[in-house]
Amino acid sequence: MQIAYFLVPFAGGLAAMLVRLPPLVGFLGAGFALNAMGYESTPELEKIAELGVTLLLFTIGLKLNVRTLFRKEVWAAASVHVVASTVISIGLLVLVKFTGIFLLAEAGMTTVVVLAFALSFSSTVFAVKALEERSETRSLFGRTTIGILVMQDIFAVVYISASSGDLPSPWALALVLLIPAAPLMRALLPRIGHGEMQILYGVVLALVVGYGLFEHVGLKGDLGALIIGMLLATHPSAGGLSKSLFEMKELFLVGFFVSIGLAELPTWQSLGMAVVLLILLPVKGAFFMLILTGFRLRYRTALLATLSLTNFSEFGLIVADKAVGKGWLTDQWVVVISISVSLSFVIAALLNTFSPQLYERAMKRLPAQDPVKLHPADRPIDLNAARAVVLGMGRVGHGAYDRLSADYGIAVLGIDSDEDKVTGFAGQGYNVIEADATDPDFWDKLLLTDTVELVMLAMPDHSGNIFAIEQLHHRSFGGRIAAIVKYSEEMEQLRERGVDEVFHIYDEAGVEFADKAAESIGLPPVNGPDS
Repeated sequence: MQIAYFLVPFAGGLAAMLVRLPPLVGFLGAGFALNAMGYESTPELEKIAELGVTLLLFTIGLKLNVRTLFRKEVWAAASVHVVASTVISIGLLVLVKFTGIFLLAEAGMTTVVVLAFALSFSSTVFAVKALEERSETRSLFGRTTIGILVMQDIFAVVYISASSGDLPSPWALALVLLIPAAPLMRALLPRIGHGEMQILYGVVLALVVGYGLFEHVGLKGDLGALIIGMLLATHPSAGGLSKSLFEMKELFLVGFFVSIGLAELPTWQSLGMAVVLLILLPVKGAFFMLILTGFRLRYRTALLATLSLTNFSEFGLIVADKAVGKGWLTDQWVVVISISVSLSFVIAALLNTFSPQLYERAMKRLPAQDPVKLHPADRPIDLNAARAVVLGMGRVGHGAYDRLSADYGIAVLGIDSDEDKVTGFAGQGYNVIEADATDPDFWDKLLLTDTVELVMLAMPDHSGNIFAIEQLHHRSFGGRIAAIVKYSEEMEQLRERGVDEVFHIYDEAGVEFADKAAESIGLPPVNGPDS
């Protein structure tokens, strides 16, 4: 493979970062640049892109609670949207057709219907990548977004089977045996450790058990990787496996975004038609917003989910390819849809980058929502007379909660955005609620009373802790603030922002480790330098 395939994407990603855009925008631009320079997609690049998508869906499954799919705001929203968006898009495309613009002037009704359906789907790869970059896959809007995308993937499998006329093999029914086999797959997770064997095990599960097995029986391989990940999601080691695969998946996904731009060299006519198809994006977004707010989600939850879903999917290319084989579309439409998908990614990246500003502007024009009628997960948060609040119930936050509650005897409230974690703690009798402390509306929902004397910031993301500090100061919080950091340079940043106590997580762990070790050999505790 020539060095341009490495240098140009790197330069594109770097340029995007310099102007504060996600690197994937630069990777898309790199694909177009390579195309213009005369380079073509290679089998190696296509294979890397395919691996990236498969590993992405596998890691999505590792974080996805299957119960999410059975919520009305997920399965019903996805179903209603694909129908409504397709119908309205057909109407718009027919209107454009009668204006005599480009290829649509010669398109038959079948072509219009196929186009509308193909562009009703949202990109799983783009949306999840954007959520991961902002650490929002566990938030309510993030889980809702991913659930809708999974439902769309299921619709895609149905379409592919129906349009090709090739039904899955009868052996596909045997895939239900994966459910009783799941405990065995989960049992191996803690036994393989955290090194190269863990990474290899994840690759085998995603590519062999998931992708390979499903493809062999005539089903979508990517869906298989997703399902295998979901079967493992309940195990405590699933998070560690996801982290192990993170860097590999991210690198391979560069190939996916570059390959989009390398698909075809557009003509002025195909480029113009692709731009015309972008009129369907606001229609798609408007329907998502209406449907999600109709399911009683807060404006912010609905808007952020909408922004994540307002793009065209690479699945549109699959639809186009199948339609060409059936004679429903001409080859030119494959190029047009490819360009539309790429341009939608750029627009979606910009929308997601400036989502806080868009939300603030939207809130000024939207009518107030009745808190009582909101979705239970989106209602105002009562602190229940807690004296201390712990934001982030990971290992550190969990330990802090136990210490304050058991040894100091004060009422503590734990807050975390991980639904499974919150459910587990609640089952053990902890006073804990599910909420996202990086969500501005969380602070608007939070009934911060004078009884709260201490807030402990134990979230893993430094930017999340900084955001929480700003929100506390904005609300004139009069109590004490304590926070943890992973890196020494972050300590001064928090002190400058008025944090009363800052703790370096690794230094503190080392001190406690030494204290416990010294205590085990009978050494007396050291209280100060003079003792």
